[in-house]
Amino acid sequence: MSRPGGGLNIVLVEPEIPPNTGNVARLCAATKTTLHLIEPLGFELNDRQLKRAGMDYWQHVDWHQWPDWAAFTGSVTPEAKLWFVESGGPTRYSDAGFSNGDYLIFGRETAGLPESLCQAAGERWVRIPMFNDKARSLNLSNCVALVLYEAIRQLEFDGEI
Repeated sequence: MSRPGGGLNIVLVEPEIPPNTGNVARLCAATKTTLHLIEPLGFELNDRQLKRAGMDYWQHVDWHQWPDWAAFTGSVTPEAKLWFVESGGPTRYSDAGFSNGDYLIFGRETAGLPESLCQAAGERWVRIPMFNDKARSLNLSNCVALVLYEAIRQLEFDGEI
């Protein structure tokens, strides 16, 4: 298997914390998954912490930067499935049926994704279960890793990659 994340895409909408984005870039490099960054970004792309977290993997990442949500969605083919990962979703991420070409979308660290986008997604609004109601959220890069590897697991076993 040469391309584990082959046709998958990770989308970070307005990421704010450089090390998280760097860690996600590193994950995308390791899995050959395409990374999409949607502005505004909470940091400069030459940020020292961003580069440090991504180490020397940036050169191995297929990544795109979009000025806003509309520009990004204008680039997506009509048959592509967009999965919105945010608390409160009706579908547990492990129950989603991922396919090659899918986009796994994650929001800002401090605010998540806009509820209007999640509501419009219907069953493609997925959540990661949390068992302690005192814990507000999980780290963004951890969430990306959980959902991406579940999608890869499904695709490998379905023979799609």
